[in-house]
Amino acid sequence: MDAAILIFIYFLIFFIAGTAIKNNSIVDMGWGVGFVIVAWFVLTSTPTAPIPLIIMTVLISIWGLRLFYHILKRNVGKPEDFRYATWRKEWGSWVIPRAFFQVYMLQGFFMFVISTPLLLTRDSNIPPITVLLYLGILVWVIGFFFEAVGDYQLKVFIRNPDNRGKLMTTGLWAFTRHPNYFGEATMWWGIFLIALSAGASLLAIVSPLTITLLLLFVSGVPLLEASMKKKPGYEEYARKTSVFVPWFPKKEKQ
Repeated sequence: MDAAILIFIYFLIFFIAGTAIKNNSIVDMGWGVGFVIVAWFVLTSTPTAPIPLIIMTVLISIWGLRLFYHILKRNVGKPEDFRYATWRKEWGSWVIPRAFFQVYMLQGFFMFVISTPLLLTRDSNIPPITVLLYLGILVWVIGFFFEAVGDYQLKVFIRNPDNRGKLMTTGLWAFTRHPNYFGEATMWWGIFLIALSAGASLLAIVSPLTITLLLLFVSGVPLLEASMKKKPGYEEYARKTSVFVPWFPKKEKQ
């Protein structure tokens, strides 16, 4: 319950700020940092923190701070993201209450759910299962590689004016149309395994399942795919390239 209150206050602050500057897309900057704050809160409020909880806190901090910096550099000085701007127009005079519940509090709810592995590990007092612990770290590293490298490759691609209006189809983007989203989901599967190594119940699986389903069907892939479809070469790219899980590009039939 204490973590839920912390998350509520955290997003309430973002709501007040976003309402004041009329830019609800600042909530995206708070996503990664919010998990860092929750992780450290859980860790420091645990009298004898188990090793897996310490490891999860470090890994979440690396991921969350990198994501915050990446989104900050991408959004600072720019107008409200098109998704939130569209909702602002659609909601009209109801924009403030709807933004409170459908943007800020909804993200707070998902943050609490996805933080489940942390909450279920805080009271663990058993030696970690080494195989699961190492496997979880490995899975997390793979996920971090895909998200961080995928973001970097896209940034370099966009920076080149010759690529304006074009699709990113090289590097990791040749193996999956969404390497950064795949990476984020994979990291949370790694966190789940680390939590299991500390004796957390299988209820912790709600965390990676939630983020995976969100990215696949709600806030990630569908929105970006809608934007990508408007660019030339999308149909061929989609035909050859896996939508989420990385795989070798399909060869064109002769």
